[in-house]
Amino acid sequence: MRLRVPSAWQSIAVLVLLSGVAQASLGDRLPDFKDCLQVCTTANCGTNPTPIPLHRRLLLWTCPAECDYTCQHIVTDKRLARDPPYMHPVYQFHGKWPFYRFLGLQEPFSVIFSLLNFLAHDWGMARVRERIPASYPLRKYYIMFGYVGLASWTFSMVFHARDFGVTEKLDYFGAGANVLYGMYYAPIRVFKLAGGDARAQSLRRAWTGLCATLYALHVLYLSLWSWDYTYNMAANVVVGALTNILWAGFSYVQYQRIGRAWAVWPGVCVAIIISAMSLELMDFPPWQGAIDAHSLWHLGTVLPTVLWYNFLVRDAQEDMAGTRLKR
Repeated sequence: MRLRVPSAWQSIAVLVLLSGVAQASLGDRLPDFKDCLQVCTTANCGTNPTPIPLHRRLLLWTCPAECDYTCQHIVTDKRLARDPPYMHPVYQFHGKWPFYRFLGLQEPFSVIFSLLNFLAHDWGMARVRERIPASYPLRKYYIMFGYVGLASWTFSMVFHARDFGVTEKLDYFGAGANVLYGMYYAPIRVFKLAGGDARAQSLRRAWTGLCATLYALHVLYLSLWSWDYTYNMAANVVVGALTNILWAGFSYVQYQRIGRAWAVWPGVCVAIIISAMSLELMDFPPWQGAIDAHSLWHLGTVLPTVLWYNFLVRDAQEDMAGTRLKR
């Protein structure tokens, strides 16, 4: 049986569903949102559903998902038209801001900025392969850092393109691997554990086993015990902070030793990343429904990635030159 609904709601829901628009937790519980969702699904998702364009169907947009997206914007636009944002603030829906999608992508700018990070890693790996000889012991760790980065930012693009449970998990696990691998190879360089002597090999094996165990426990905790956003963020921040402290100290010592400007680049990278990360703490509704703090955080990591690979290459060349002189 077809529900009887106000014709105005029905007209708006059908119109916006055909034209398309994006998303936002308090918002889920708004009576206006619930009413709109019921109207839209009744009018559009029955035995003769409103057609969905191919490019959205390829990204797994269904009729109920279209209605959810549409109603987020109907409700948000009505609230903003009625009163200023400070009186009726923009609410999140399902834990996300109401973004305007593009070509079916839920958060297009986060996808684009994640792609820029992917390209930065791809460029950096090419420089490592070109400028660091295969005989250099740390080269394989730097190449692996690149592969982990490529995987992490691929998962980020997929997640921000379409937010599902599985894409969210891949994004979080990829980001965790990226952060933890950064901590993994830092002491291998700083404390020269890549060498072939027995002591270095023993310490390296123990460190490798510890990091692998920590990552496995991290994934198992989130998968089997609790999908805890606060814990996940805290774990990444702690690991990232330890890594940053280690590299900042190393770059200071290197600069004191060789007096080259590039030796302080890790400190510059740390400063930029901390500044960009602070945006996450100042979360705000997306500007023009498109750019929010999280997307800017992704943009803020592109330059440090480029600087970082340049540092790794310069440091490797300096390290090899110092080794040759000692001989």
